[in-house]
Amino acid sequence: MSRAVIFDVDGTLVDTNYLHAVTWWQAFLQHGHTVPMAAVHRVIGMGSDKLLDQVLPGSRDRDQDDSMRAAHKALYAQYWTRLRPFDHAADLLRACSRAGRTVVLASSASAEEMRALRTALDAEDAIDCATSSADVAESKPAPDLVRAALDEAGVAPGDAVFVGDAVWDVEACGRAGVPCVGVLSGGLPESDLIKAGAVRVYADVARLWREFDESPLAH
Repeated sequence: MSRAVIFDVDGTLVDTNYLHAVTWWQAFLQHGHTVPMAAVHRVIGMGSDKLLDQVLPGSRDRDQDDSMRAAHKALYAQYWTRLRPFDHAADLLRACSRAGRTVVLASSASAEEMRALRTALDAEDAIDCATSSADVAESKPAPDLVRAALDEAGVAPGDAVFVGDAVWDVEACGRAGVPCVGVLSGGLPESDLIKAGAVRVYADVARLWREFDESPLAH
């Protein structure tokens, strides 16, 4: 039985993936890069260091990378007070807490952005601890964030389960030895998550909440 449940936040608990896609698209456009929005969407969930390398030419002027990150942050920050959690996201966190699980939020977001996400979730009573980009040397799909979450929870990989929406979540968990339950609310197809190694896939956290007692989170 798992002792801890680790949750990705963007696209899993809070409906932000498409906001990230459009604000990255705008940031790229401001710097002379036209990138199809679908291509941007598929890499959401990676840290910005890897995201830029995935969607922009290797021959680009890398001196602009910090400026593009700053542009994305400024554009996305306009939405912070309007962020909305997915239905029953807070209920799922509380179900895990009532079942005796340590609840950990694990996000590649900055500490400032993480505060906005937690405000949107409004479930502080069920959250034991959280990690952010400041806690890791390398972003997903590297396993650093998952390992940091395990350290925060004080559990071994075999005593935790992760819930995420992106292929990068599943790959990071695989490298850390933690089973990953996928949700489709981030916009990726089920086949992508299964191929990456997800142990189960649910439509969203509302479905996972409704089926909690039969899910990997409970067993």
